[in-house]
Amino acid sequence: MTETKSFLGIPVVGDINEGGKRPKQRPIEDLAPLMQAVLDDPTIVEFGWTQYTPYFNDGDPCVFGVRGEIWVRTVTDQDVDDKYELEVSRYGGHPSLGERGRTWSGSTYVEKPYEGPDEARYDRCLALNDAIEGGEFLDVLLDAFGDHAEITVRKDGIQVEFYQHD
Repeated sequence: MTETKSFLGIPVVGDINEGGKRPKQRPIEDLAPLMQAVLDDPTIVEFGWTQYTPYFNDGDPCVFGVRGEIWVRTVTDQDVDDKYELEVSRYGGHPSLGERGRTWSGSTYVEKPYEGPDEARYDRCLALNDAIEGGEFLDVLLDAFGDHAEITVRKDGIQVEFYQHD
């Protein structure tokens, strides 16, 4: 389909193929209070995530993104070495943050009540997870930490390490 558009006041004519849709990007100022709420919690030692562009995606486009949920280490998780065990998920459990979960009932999922030590802490971590993993801050994260990166956030600084993946 031939469209006539303008780009910076310059006419554009031709076949314009729409790219893949991605969430509307939000500014760093929208992410700051969510991160600060988690950093201000005295029981949280560190948290982080992995971000990269896949090298191969089974024929689909290779698109930069955050891969999986964020992980959160609290003071009671000091001995947990596998960060995957510390992931914050809407429907999975965390060893010290607790879980909300859901169960299958007939033909639909039903949310379970929160189980754990501090629902407000869990919700703050979940809100940060949803923001980072949700795709609305990809430009901010890519600009700040680069591609193929494993990020660890602590109260005294942020560590970025190269992330080796397939």
